[in-house]
Amino acid sequence: MGVYKGRHTADQNEEVTVFLIGMNINNWLAVHKWLPVVLAMPPMIAELERNKDLGYLSGELFFGLGRTLALQYWKSTDDLFDYARMQNHLKAWRKFNKRVRGNSAVGFYHETYRIPANSSEMIYVNMPAFGLGKAFGNEPVARGTESARERLSRKTRTSDGKE
Repeated sequence: MGVYKGRHTADQNEEVTVFLIGMNINNWLAVHKWLPVVLAMPPMIAELERNKDLGYLSGELFFGLGRTLALQYWKSTDDLFDYARMQNHLKAWRKFNKRVRGNSAVGFYHETYRIPANSSEMIYVNMPAFGLGKAFGNEPVARGTESARERLSRKTRTSDGKE
């Protein structure tokens, strides 16, 4: 994946759902309890990357000392909830719940945010496609998008660029 040189932004001109999901290792010695939880996520992410028609726009994975975070962008909360009810996900979720029930060796969390159209701003400098820029497409910073204030105060535009 290439790097977009210089300053770029994205125009989040439609609603987007941001979903954070991850886990925390609470007991490093209980590998047999937390490793299966770690291994449950990659197949689901691979499925989403293969099937963009599910409403998944893009995502990023982060690994820290004992903590993981999957940052995902979805077209809508309905798409996210529909995926949660799909057979492949339900099967993995039920298995996951069995593993974490009564298992204090691993913690789990998720957060969901619905972001209305035109209510976010972003800047990327010498970065590959990332975050909302990856989800909505990077565009070079231009007149009217040079500052965070300008990017955040964009008004809804028509397809011909007029306000």
